[in-house]
Amino acid sequence: MIDVRPSQEMRDLGVVQHGAGILTEPARAFDLPAERGEAERITDELFAAMERIGQVHPFAKGVGIAAPQIGIARTAAVVQPPDDAPAIILLNPRITTHSDEMDEQYEGCLSFFDVRGLVPRPLTIAVETTALTGETATTVYERGLARLIHHEIDHLEGFLYTARMRTGVEPIPVREYRQTGRAWAYE
Repeated sequence: MIDVRPSQEMRDLGVVQHGAGILTEPARAFDLPAERGEAERITDELFAAMERIGQVHPFAKGVGIAAPQIGIARTAAVVQPPDDAPAIILLNPRITTHSDEMDEQYEGCLSFFDVRGLVPRPLTIAVETTALTGETATTVYERGLARLIHHEIDHLEGFLYTARMRTGVEPIPVREYRQTGRAWAYE
């Protein structure tokens, strides 16, 4: 049996991998409601990608995917919270405020799935999104869900979680991460 690296497995499932330019460039916002059809099509593609990934890898702590990770440079992401809560669709998301209180947890990324990194993030964020109808709404997210959503918004702004890691802290191989006893990462 051939041992497939986790990042290769994600590539095989259609996830753009670290090193691709689309992951380091800001995505283009939607003009809603004018681009409603495009936003719906891309959202459907994100859900399809999450379904493919979920068939081979369980995500007990939740998972998210951003449009650049499937090769589409638009500001759309989908987050599946833990515990079978309804999925969250993020169109044109923007963090408007965040708490000063932070925590540092391990994160993983579908675009470089072989490692995990210790990332500080605010415990609470307020996020403004645009509905398909063009209206905006602001939602407050806390703790793990705030971390998941912040991670995906970073993708839409052209950042990987490594940009948020403290200076001198490097990602560690999945094998080492599993031995830390801090198995929080939702990927």
